[in-house]
Amino acid sequence: MYRSARQPTIYFIGVTTKQSSIMRVFPEWARHLGLGDCAIAGMDFVPHDEPEAYRDAVRFIKEDEQSRGALVTTHKVDLLRACDGLFDELDQHATFLGEVSSISKRGGRLVGHAKDPITSGLALEAFLPRGHWRDTGAEAFIIGAGGSSMALTWHLMNVEERPSRIVVANRSTPRLEEMRRLHEQLATNIPVEYRHAPHLEQNDEILSQLKPHSLVVNATGLGKDSPGSPLTWRAVFPERGLVWDFNYRGELLFLEQARAQSAARHLHVEDGWVYFIHGWTQVIAEVFHIDIPSSGPGFEELSRIAAARRIS
Repeated sequence: MYRSARQPTIYFIGVTTKQSSIMRVFPEWARHLGLGDCAIAGMDFVPHDEPEAYRDAVRFIKEDEQSRGALVTTHKVDLLRACDGLFDELDQHATFLGEVSSISKRGGRLVGHAKDPITSGLALEAFLPRGHWRDTGAEAFIIGAGGSSMALTWHLMNVEERPSRIVVANRSTPRLEEMRRLHEQLATNIPVEYRHAPHLEQNDEILSQLKPHSLVVNATGLGKDSPGSPLTWRAVFPERGLVWDFNYRGELLFLEQARAQSAARHLHVEDGWVYFIHGWTQVIAEVFHIDIPSSGPGFEELSRIAAARRIS
């Protein structure tokens, strides 16, 4: 099914990988980082694809000499469930969260990492005002209960300053129950509410109950992997809120809704671009066994290179 790579290759396991900026950005990053003759290739799957499809892809990466690893998005939980036995090693985050976002090789062993607890934290701290939670008593509302949502809640529960409350809403209950089970293993005093919200109006209602300055996150994939938004156009964002869409490309209806209210509600609206940069640089560092800074001049130069080749 898969052809052997002719040069050192990193794969992007996603849904619509050809449309991602990384296909234009990676060659420029590779030149800047001195990675030599290497390539990137996409592997597209439908969300919640057949387990054997994931196993075929991971088995190929494991056995093909020039295939060095992969970044995984959308399929992080499903892929690990299907391929757990193929990995020789998992990091602590992958084991705890039950997901893999980074596949690499080390000494002939296939290694899985869950990078989102790190990358979501780095991306959030890039726009979160210093002392925000302490000074405002704000809450966090995360729409969607997939792997990225779990990773973000893990970060919020493990930093010194934390939101006064976390609300997670999802269209179905199994992921909410899985998240509750994982949260119970964390020693945290943050109140967490798990809301089953199969209808958009229910997310609107939760939004209306948030304190001013609260963080609202679209972690559903709606607007990129599939059209739409988890909110209706009647939704009202919290005054002086922070609105974050994990997506940076696609229809981006959630971002459009937030930007329509940004002046009147004094919102800070953030897309997923910085998250994209942190996510990819962390995985590239693992796959090619190099050090890539997460801040400072080196990171800023990588950000500049990426911005010049960004696809909206």
